[in-house]
Amino acid sequence: MIGDNEKGNLVDLRSDTVTRPSAGMRRAMAEAQVGDDVFGDDPTVNRLQAQAAELLGFEQGLLFPSGTQSNLAALMTHCGRGDEYLVGQQAHTYRFEAGGGAVLGSIQPQPIANRPDGTLDLAEVEAAIKPDDPHFARTRLLALENTIGGKVLKKEYLSEAVDLAKRRNLSTHLDGARIFNAAVKLGVSAKSLCEGFDSVSVCLSKGLGAPAGSLLLGNAEFIARAIRARKILGGGMRQAGILAAAGLYALEHNVGRLANDHANAERLARGLRDAGYDVEAPQTNMVFVKVPPGFADHLVNNEILVLSGPRLRLVTHLDVDAVAIERALVAVRSFREKAA
Repeated sequence: MIGDNEKGNLVDLRSDTVTRPSAGMRRAMAEAQVGDDVFGDDPTVNRLQAQAAELLGFEQGLLFPSGTQSNLAALMTHCGRGDEYLVGQQAHTYRFEAGGGAVLGSIQPQPIANRPDGTLDLAEVEAAIKPDDPHFARTRLLALENTIGGKVLKKEYLSEAVDLAKRRNLSTHLDGARIFNAAVKLGVSAKSLCEGFDSVSVCLSKGLGAPAGSLLLGNAEFIARAIRARKILGGGMRQAGILAAAGLYALEHNVGRLANDHANAERLARGLRDAGYDVEAPQTNMVFVKVPPGFADHLVNNEILVLSGPRLRLVTHLDVDAVAIERALVAVRSFREKAA
């Protein structure tokens, strides 16, 4: 385990979840006005929820401890027992959230293969919608993710997907954990990428740098039902304004700077490519590279933290600057020289 006092000169590329709150964010947390959020009277939580809802074009927002819980509450609000949601094979809600929709919501996922650009083939989506027949689960929801695996879904595609869902009487949910990365990459507002969706989940603790927290956004009736789902899942918090203050600081200070993370990812990818490795061109803050055995261990031994695997994912964030990227590339080049 690596904490504040132990990181030293380490370069942590495991994920953008490893970011630590800045001094300014810590001050905002320490000075936050608080109340009991379960009773709805924490003023800082209420301000965060209202500000995020306005920013992204929804009536209301609801603060959750985590994105996993926010997504699960969305599934449980849109779907009942025995219902089904359509989702990508690589989507976080299907692949990386411990099957919560099925385990806790009795909701059947119908996974559909993601195409190389992260999208779902909408013809396949429509073909997967079940007929109104008691033999089948009732298809209720289309769930998309933006970004997905660091790839950006463009506005035109999102609009087509939402139009299909509406035509077939499906609700829509967007796992927008990194929606601001997508918006910065495309040079558009995050609000425009959420347009038409019935609900969106937004993470504050990844590239935005808050220590915890995600927001679920929707209309007033949806959020009223999501509050019940949050209660069932144990997500009601008391003096949560301390976390909400971090979220407000993140939205006000850390959105525009995501472009720095994207630039550092491109710098890292270019260095890996120059060293002879097979690198996927990054769109946002994630670099995927095919590496030989021993590569990840060599980086870790040189104080570059990564998650091991033949297809390595390296993630840039606000605690990784250009100097840190160069330190990582020095370790990359030293491995290459040692293997030569």
